[in-house]
Amino acid sequence: MRSDVGTVLAQHSSVGDAASLASIDRPPSEEEKLPPSKIYHPLSLPVIALLMPASVFGVLARLGLQAITTYDGRSIFPLAWVQAAGCLIMGFALGMKEPFGQFYGPLYTAVTTGFCGSLTTFSGWQLDVFSSWINNTGAHRDWFRDAIDGVGKTVFTLSIALSAVSFGAHLSTFVVPHLPTLAMPPRRVRYTLSALGVCVYAAAFPIYFRLSPTYRHEVTAALLFSFPGTLSRYLLSVQLNPRLKLFPLGTFAANTFGTALLGTFQVLQSLQSPAGPLGAHSCAILRGLADGYCGCLTTVSTFAAEVDALDNRRAWLYVTISWLMSQVLLAVILGPSIGAGHVARNVTCRY
Repeated sequence: MRSDVGTVLAQHSSVGDAASLASIDRPPSEEEKLPPSKIYHPLSLPVIALLMPASVFGVLARLGLQAITTYDGRSIFPLAWVQAAGCLIMGFALGMKEPFGQFYGPLYTAVTTGFCGSLTTFSGWQLDVFSSWINNTGAHRDWFRDAIDGVGKTVFTLSIALSAVSFGAHLSTFVVPHLPTLAMPPRRVRYTLSALGVCVYAAAFPIYFRLSPTYRHEVTAALLFSFPGTLSRYLLSVQLNPRLKLFPLGTFAANTFGTALLGTFQVLQSLQSPAGPLGAHSCAILRGLADGYCGCLTTVSTFAAEVDALDNRRAWLYVTISWLMSQVLLAVILGPSIGAGHVARNVTCRY
């Protein structure tokens, strides 16, 4: 029988079966004691439709948080706020899985996989750490301080993410007993929610072309690629996570592949060519792929929930392999190009 991950996190215990970890991304099922009429297949239209607006709002929240926490003299790096917020909501939603299922199951997947998964970003974290190793800002410090900066971003991000997920799960234990039992929405309301979800994502296309081009690299290009990134991660999770007991293979594949893609897009945005940097449109698309597709393909919130739920040995193995593989991929992709002088340490794109 599967373990409830929200309860596991709140009680600081662990799960031993792959099915329980795989259920983190899936809508509530019979394990939450739901009647058949309230159970949705993971790939059903209502589930996929609500992932669309959740992805859009997750990207908007991430870019907005990064914007307001980026300032001179800051003490905390911007991505720390992003990961903490997404993981806190993730932990709370995991503890609310049964109430979500009693009301409308697809909303659970929209909040966890869609919003939290798109708000947090594993690839962005890994690139931030790698940027510290190579001192891409050109700060006046030696290699030892570069190492301290990279290790600090690694340790603090992991600590903040794990703590936030656990704290969110604890908060849910105080809320769930006092929640009233809500009736399932009528069929017409459910159909309307699905239609609105599709329309929200579809609106990203006219927004990209109709708004001023100055917004494209900042936000509108990322919205175009948000849902494809989330859907790719969700499909990998559904198909691969139950297959390996050692750690969640689908999340691992999404995070490492997304990190490799982000490294590739970073190279393309940082080319030092005699002909000059890429054009504004190409740069905006690359930035959108980095912030939108890679940001939504990779996730810290699900990763942290899985690490928190695994026993110590498997958790450390999962963290170590994920981190090492991502850093090696970035070193292989970015290292030779920077070393040869073909790529700058910072983005050369002009928007």
